[in-house]
Amino acid sequence: MNGRTVRLKDGGEMPALGQGTWRMGGHKGREEQEIGSIRLGISLGMTLLDTAEMYGEGAAERMLGKAIAPFERDELFLVSKVYPWNAGRANIFESCENSLRRLGTDYLDLYLLHWPGSVPLAETVDCMERLAAEGKILRWGVSNFDTDDMERLWAVPGGDKCAVDQVLYHLGSRSVEYGLLPWLRQHETAMMAYCPVAQGGALRRQLLGNKVLREAADAHGITVIQLLLAFILRQKGVAAIPKAGTPRHTRENAEAAEIRLSDAEWERIGAEFPAPTHKMPLDIQ
Repeated sequence: MNGRTVRLKDGGEMPALGQGTWRMGGHKGREEQEIGSIRLGISLGMTLLDTAEMYGEGAAERMLGKAIAPFERDELFLVSKVYPWNAGRANIFESCENSLRRLGTDYLDLYLLHWPGSVPLAETVDCMERLAAEGKILRWGVSNFDTDDMERLWAVPGGDKCAVDQVLYHLGSRSVEYGLLPWLRQHETAMMAYCPVAQGGALRRQLLGNKVLREAADAHGITVIQLLLAFILRQKGVAAIPKAGTPRHTRENAEAAEIRLSDAEWERIGAEFPAPTHKMPLDIQ
């Protein structure tokens, strides 16, 4: 991988291509392969590692903790997420400590509110800032926040310290491009794309079978999955966290960072899967 990064508002940098862990962990028969895939990805430069206390109720964090044990901590960019109902003073500090313990680390590079909830944003921001002051996290952000959610966050004292918004974004789901992505760029806030290759469901099958995408992929000797990932990686200020449960898929994901298509090729793909011309609901999975 070429070491591309996304610059954060505090001057830090986040790898542009990482690894997700949704639906990983907790399966003894697959754990060895999952750990091997994560370690391979790290060796290939995909050092952005995303997980959450929700994923298998901590199982993904435990698996990831085993996977990263041989690596130097400062080589990695670790991200976890807190449940909305745990994002207040009563629970967030314990939730964070539990995530740190499962991961086998003493700090997170980024801690996210998993989706908007009932805990007041002002309380969550205050707690996030306290965790940062204690050195438990280096920075914080949110996930599944649309433009109006971000504006509410910005209205809270300290809300503008939010570093990242993690949302669903792929070629077949471009709703974020109309309002949210421009808003984030204007406010120097990075976007992290989950499901960047449209994991699961009928839409994934439609993308994989699309004639325009297959022709473009064949012309460059790549897979459609790699093409989908390359689409996200060409977006300014956006990182991608595809999941790969096997070494082969891990290698394919890493190779996507080197893919270059001509402007004409991307225009043809964009005509097949156009960006929205009006506000659309934020997709969530």
